[in-house]
Amino acid sequence: MMPKLKTLYICQQCGAQSIKWVGRCPGCDQWNTLVEEIVEPSASSSGRAPLEAAEPTLLADVALDETVRTRTGLGELDRVLGGGIVPGSVTLVGGEPGIGKSTLLLSMAGALATRAEGREGQPKDGGPGVLYVSGEESMRQTKLRATRLGLSSAAIHLLAHTQLEVIIEGIRQLKPQVVIVDSIQVMETDALQSAAGSVGQVRACAQALVRLVKESRSALFLVGHVTKEGSLAGPKVLEHLVDTVLYFEGEPTSGFRLLRSTKNRFGATYELGVFHMTAEGLVEVSNPSELFLSDRTEPVPGCMVTVSLEGSRPLLVEVQALTSPAGLGLPRRRTTGIDFNRVSMLLAVLERRVGLHQLAQQDVFVSSLGGVRLLEPAADLGIALAIASSLKEKPTSRQDVAIGEVGLTGEIRPVTNVAQRMHEAKRVGFKRCFIAASRHGAASVEGIEIIPVRHVKEAVARALA
Repeated sequence: MMPKLKTLYICQQCGAQSIKWVGRCPGCDQWNTLVEEIVEPSASSSGRAPLEAAEPTLLADVALDETVRTRTGLGELDRVLGGGIVPGSVTLVGGEPGIGKSTLLLSMAGALATRAEGREGQPKDGGPGVLYVSGEESMRQTKLRATRLGLSSAAIHLLAHTQLEVIIEGIRQLKPQVVIVDSIQVMETDALQSAAGSVGQVRACAQALVRLVKESRSALFLVGHVTKEGSLAGPKVLEHLVDTVLYFEGEPTSGFRLLRSTKNRFGATYELGVFHMTAEGLVEVSNPSELFLSDRTEPVPGCMVTVSLEGSRPLLVEVQALTSPAGLGLPRRRTTGIDFNRVSMLLAVLERRVGLHQLAQQDVFVSSLGGVRLLEPAADLGIALAIASSLKEKPTSRQDVAIGEVGLTGEIRPVTNVAQRMHEAKRVGFKRCFIAASRHGAASVEGIEIIPVRHVKEAVARALA
């Protein structure tokens, strides 16, 4: 008798399941995200002997072996991963099409293969190196990219296939140290009848690959596509399956690429790696703070520098603001790299608490240079000073930097790791730093003058004096 097929409707955004189709997902409240999945029960699921119970182990009896990380050969990637690749770990790399995900992983494969050949020392556990599984490109296309990157190592094994069973058999025979699957959205398994890229196929293929590498202690890198909303395609369970989630981002018109960690079970989250895309591939940027500052020599109204802490790395980022009379209609507010709601709150504070009532009739445009996203509240004071500088047409000093969170009453609130941020500002060459008055004594750094301020109105008056 043929097994009875079961139809489920699975949300592409959150992975919620329903036995019938509905317009709005019950899990994430998004419209038209449920897709049909036909689930065929396994032939061996019926009549199977009961499994033996696993014996629990005391937590005190679990041995902790020191994890030996494998350096990738790319310092910026090692920083984001937490020091290198952990054996048996699973990393998901997401990004927009054409941003450079394949280039990044192929460069990493070349650096690892060079070590496997013994040019930089034989790895402790040996192994044949790296298996690069390309589901979107042929071997010839991958070879052309490797040649352009200057990689011709025989330690990189290529497999151009989309069938999960074939890939798993190749991994078992080769037993590589690192497996790269590009990409998980094109893989498919015979266990499901749905098309490749569907929610069921993505989840089933990812689970099978994760189970395999956890048993073999190989490190797995999965490439994931990004939807038009900016999230990883497929159900949210894909991010829960892996140990590390990396986002590769950058402006399409800019050559700079940012590698950001949003989840890491083996290191700090929200670490940032900076690369420069060239004709020969990705080049690491060792001093990103100078990269995100403009090259102008004369002071210009509407500019202020702040220090953002990305993981454990302080970055100096220049904020630029432009105000212009709105004329007829409602004034426009536009932001690039900065949260729109945060800027709206700062505009309200500047109007009510500082007395800049002209902002109600001004178009306001705020942007961060270099494609950096300013996510933490420590940039509030720098954004507020840039807007006030543009409105008053008074430039701030080129030697000033501002660090602090702005409250709804206009008070300047302290932020974490002020001394570390100020040391980075001093290294680049800044002379004065505006910080919260409550952290004045705790953030003394030799060589940089501290300007303690308690209210944003005081900060505007002193910065634009």
